[in-house]
Amino acid sequence: MSAATAPEPSSTNATSSNGQQAANLELNPTAAEVYDNCFPPNTPLAASTTSFLLGSLFSIGLWFFVANSHIIPALFKGSWASVAFNQPLVQLPFFIGAWAFFHWAEFAVTAGWNREKCSSHSFLLDNGKEYHIAHTFALVEFLVTWYFFPTSHQWAFITPIGVLMVIAGQVLRSAAMIHASTNFSHVVAHQHRQGHRLVTGGVYSWSRHPSYVGFFYWGIGTQLALQNKISFIGYSIVLWRFFYRRIIYEERALVRFFGDDYKTYRERVPTRIPFIR
Repeated sequence: MSAATAPEPSSTNATSSNGQQAANLELNPTAAEVYDNCFPPNTPLAASTTSFLLGSLFSIGLWFFVANSHIIPALFKGSWASVAFNQPLVQLPFFIGAWAFFHWAEFAVTAGWNREKCSSHSFLLDNGKEYHIAHTFALVEFLVTWYFFPTSHQWAFITPIGVLMVIAGQVLRSAAMIHASTNFSHVVAHQHRQGHRLVTGGVYSWSRHPSYVGFFYWGIGTQLALQNKISFIGYSIVLWRFFYRRIIYEERALVRFFGDDYKTYRERVPTRIPFIR
């Protein structure tokens, strides 16, 4: 795994590109608006098909998770003792469903609150081989340890903690994207775009980089949910290094854009990622 295990994380309160990596998703795209090397292709058909497939994966994962964990009967009975989180057919479907929902939500939130930057790139599926290798390694680790050491994924409370971290991380990241609206971008800006403002309210008053914090805890939460020991350590180290470097790089640009306003904001509000002030 490498730093690219994190998706091209969106910038925080003040990131926006002075040009778009992919053209806007148009109802009648011209040849110039569709890129051969863009996955999925930047067309309405590709976007709708991708959304359908991701939604189907999420629905299947959610169904297996709910059916096999018995969480619904437990809610009605008010007894959590009967919930079976530590089963492979609960843990694996949750991971797959969380992965599918994350990528769908990246596109959906961009389409709803940041229309000018919406394209098929907004799914963040084309994130480089390292990103896909990381998730593939996590799946392989889970399946191999499940087959050879079937009791290795049955630690009490670990999977529920991971599930809560994934949900919280997803909510925080999506809330950050919604609150920043058009000031949000999946790439770091190098020039100050007209109309681009520093967002310091809402979730940005709690964290300078809430979208990064959301993905950081989402990522390590998925490995807690799977109870993957190796991947949990790997994800934690790689994600931390990635965001440490990314924040340093990004905040240099933010200081250029907003000067003392950003310096004051940076002093007042932490990142909320451990050991990254």
